[in-house]
Amino acid sequence: MYLALLVIFLQCSELYAQGKVFTFNKVEISVEGRVQPSVQVKNGARMSIICHADISKNADFRLKHNFTIFKDGKLVFTTVSDKEDARYEIPVAKSSHTGDYECTVKAGGKLGFSTSVYVWVEGMTKPILTADRREVLEGEVVKLRCELPEEVPPLEFFFQKTKTNSAPKEKRVPEQTQNFSEVEFYVEEGDNILRFDCFGKRQVRSGWESSPKSNGTLVTVKEPFIKPILITKPSSNVTEGDKIEFECSTVVAQIRNIEIIFQKSRTILNSVRDKTLLKYSTVATQEDSGEYLCKVEQGAVSKTTKLNVFVSELFPKPMLSASMTKLDESKKLTLSCSINGFQGANFSIVRKSSSGDILLKNSEVFEIKVTVNDTGSYTCKAEVKGIVKESKPVRINVYAPVAKPTLSVVSGSPEVVLGKPLQLICHSVMGTPPITFTFYKGDEIKKSVTNDTYATFLDEDIGLNDDGGYKCDARNNHSSGVKTSNILNVTVIVPIRDASLGSVPYGEVEVGSDTAFLCSVKEGSWPIDFKFFKKTDHEVLLHEVREYSDRTIWHKKTMKRKDTGTYYCMASNRASVNVRSRPITISVILAAWQKGVIAAFVLTAMAGAGAVVLWWFLRKKKKAKGSSMEMSGEKLPRQPSDGNFYSGSGYIEDNENHMKSTDESKGPDLESAEVDYTEVEVSTLDPHRDSMENRHSRIYGHPDAT
Repeated sequence: MYLALLVIFLQCSELYAQGKVFTFNKVEISVEGRVQPSVQVKNGARMSIICHADISKNADFRLKHNFTIFKDGKLVFTTVSDKEDARYEIPVAKSSHTGDYECTVKAGGKLGFSTSVYVWVEGMTKPILTADRREVLEGEVVKLRCELPEEVPPLEFFFQKTKTNSAPKEKRVPEQTQNFSEVEFYVEEGDNILRFDCFGKRQVRSGWESSPKSNGTLVTVKEPFIKPILITKPSSNVTEGDKIEFECSTVVAQIRNIEIIFQKSRTILNSVRDKTLLKYSTVATQEDSGEYLCKVEQGAVSKTTKLNVFVSELFPKPMLSASMTKLDESKKLTLSCSINGFQGANFSIVRKSSSGDILLKNSEVFEIKVTVNDTGSYTCKAEVKGIVKESKPVRINVYAPVAKPTLSVVSGSPEVVLGKPLQLICHSVMGTPPITFTFYKGDEIKKSVTNDTYATFLDEDIGLNDDGGYKCDARNNHSSGVKTSNILNVTVIVPIRDASLGSVPYGEVEVGSDTAFLCSVKEGSWPIDFKFFKKTDHEVLLHEVREYSDRTIWHKKTMKRKDTGTYYCMASNRASVNVRSRPITISVILAAWQKGVIAAFVLTAMAGAGAVVLWWFLRKKKKAKGSSMEMSGEKLPRQPSDGNFYSGSGYIEDNENHMKSTDESKGPDLESAEVDYTEVEVSTLDPHRDSMENRHSRIYGHPDAT
């Protein structure tokens, strides 16, 4: 019975559970009941953020809801309720509550999400400004702190310093991690009562939002010392020669580290430290006119006072006049010093020098017979009541006449290679510079140069006919005029062109005979250096000679077999260019009489060899005949003998052996003859004919041979 009741209970529970069905229609988030993508709320107002779950059920049953509200992705509120609404209350809205809000609802294992809403809390709280002191001295600093306690970073702070009747000075300080900022302001000279305030800014979606200004903070400024007082005695208007005295004073709160500086323009004239009074005096000159400045400094504070002083002229500057400013040496020079419209000055005439002024005479007039050493600058000085003034300098130039110039070639030798430039130098050993040098080629002016003692000229247009005609002249400011050099004749050197080599005989030369080598050039200035070479593993110089001609002949005596080879010649002159000919080949061969001797020797040797062979052949034949007769007596019946019978077969064998032996004995002698001499010519020597051939021979291989 209990089992039946349990089964019935379980079935009823299953049916009840299957009957609870629900679904989320939507989840909404609103601010004060306003469902909008963006909501604006006043700063300090009450704000309620409501999360609502719209749920459909198949029956009326209670359902637990887990509500969670997020701001900018961070959890700010959560609650559990059986109601379909949850409320997040913010009693006082602040700018920090600005952001994107959204909520989620979880119920019965299901989850619903809302869309986000942007809440902008309009306005920022008023910042709080504090100063580290309310009373400061000029040159000190004021430290300020501005705080926005209800705001969250990042923030920007703006500090303002305002003094009476002036625009505020502002400093901007960004802060990324804190809601306050600190800054220091320098208190400047002239600051009296200062007002400081600040405000803050933050960035919102629509731009920048500013806070109200903070409370104003007043700071009183005191002077560490007063502005200096600058006076002159007897007055600020004086005359040259009068004594003038300056006094600069101040009043200080603390004398330690006080400094007074007195200066004119940028030049410091005097200074004192830890004192309140400075004095400076001088005898006034016209150069003392101008603005003077007294400056008092203590720490970072500086105050100045300016005063203009005018010094009247006691007498004008003197003037120096010269009888001449350019004159020849040994001429008379007169220097005169004067002051226009003023009498009673003491004059002196001096010459300026790098080591100092040289006094010439204490007088208004100075006369001298000049030398070149008197060239220089001269002035005169005038003194009245201790005031000395100097005139403008006068330049005096004394000239010595130029000497006759010399014209020469820079390289030293008065010659030039055709086609090469020619550099000339014109020099005058005497004469006061500047000297003007003029170069001539013939009667044509080529160049004018002003220099001290010499000048150069480069002639790049050298022709074959430019053999002379150069000259130069020199002149300066001396009255003697122009001096002209001697005419310089320059030799034009023509370089060597096209060297050639020939020989007699040409090609083949007999042993023991002489050979003539002819080396010539087509063009080139004399003298010409000719050199003859034989080409081997290295160049061998055979002969050299200098000729005042375009050709030379070298006779080589008694040619030998070792003189066979390749020959060439080389020609050069003062143009320093070596020109090499084409090579020729000379073969040294045996003379005709040498060939005859060799032929006779060979024929004699051949005749001797033939006689030996014949003797050997006859001897061998005689032995063969005796052997045949002995064999006939032993083996055959004796036949009638008439003395003429011999064995035919024996003869043939002996003859063959004889020929073979002859060939073998002859072979080595002939081969030896062929190795030693490649030509054998037997002829009758005709001295008369040879003489005629040599007489009519040409120098073969040479274009100029005759």
